[in-house]
Amino acid sequence: MKNQIIMLNTVTGGQMNSFIITTDDGKVIVMDGGFNQDADNLIDWLKKLTGQEVPHVDAWFFSHPHLDHISAFVQIMETKPEALDVERVYYNFPSLQYLAAEEPNEITPVRFYKIMPTFAEKCVIISAGDVYDIGHAHIEVLCSPSPEYRHNVFNNASCVLMLTLGGKKTLFLGDAGREEGEKMLRMYAGTDKLKADYVQMAHHGQNGVEKDFYEAVAPTGCLWCTPRWLWENNAGKGYNTHIFKTIEVRGWMEELGVKEHYILMNGVQTLEL
Repeated sequence: MKNQIIMLNTVTGGQMNSFIITTDDGKVIVMDGGFNQDADNLIDWLKKLTGQEVPHVDAWFFSHPHLDHISAFVQIMETKPEALDVERVYYNFPSLQYLAAEEPNEITPVRFYKIMPTFAEKCVIISAGDVYDIGHAHIEVLCSPSPEYRHNVFNNASCVLMLTLGGKKTLFLGDAGREEGEKMLRMYAGTDKLKADYVQMAHHGQNGVEKDFYEAVAPTGCLWCTPRWLWENNAGKGYNTHIFKTIEVRGWMEELGVKEHYILMNGVQTLEL
């Protein structure tokens, strides 16, 4: 295997996060995983990359418990847990009560905790400052949930991870919102902790962290978990006619001089490190 990040395509056509990271010393890491409907595609990719009928996943990291991020994993654990050999599951989710206060109809965290007894011994609760070495992949947790938010609480509970692999740094923001971005700017003021070669664009490239956060990251490349309709801000009435802020964020990255763009709308994207 190579040092690489593979951003999987969406099966549903909706926005979602699903990454497989492989290392040149044979480790396999999954980040998020997508919707229920993405589960079989994820398994197929893991089989292809590992050459194993029952793929071994050394580490599975979750950013936050929205359905477009963790439902594929939950679906696998509910319906075919024998399909994968997962060694460790890394996450930090706020309480169900805290989450339900804003999104009472989002049942994915409930599903996660209902099935968790089947893999509880593999779970690791992560917090800002934690560091994990998985083969040649070095992962540092830069931000984890805290209870101060009363707005956009799911997204602002994203665990933010910095991956160092192949001499490059990649920042995974999950769906971090403006408030979490501001928090990290305060936490790491006067340092280069947020600086990365590549960044996974927050909240699928719109309505996430603000421009000043990306200025601190100063990436050379961006990973956009963004289908075409979201990339073009088009809900059926034409280019840039809907409420999404993708066009504005694309403009920020142009102003920052970013030349490399890996975009979900173009299918599976592979970044070799």
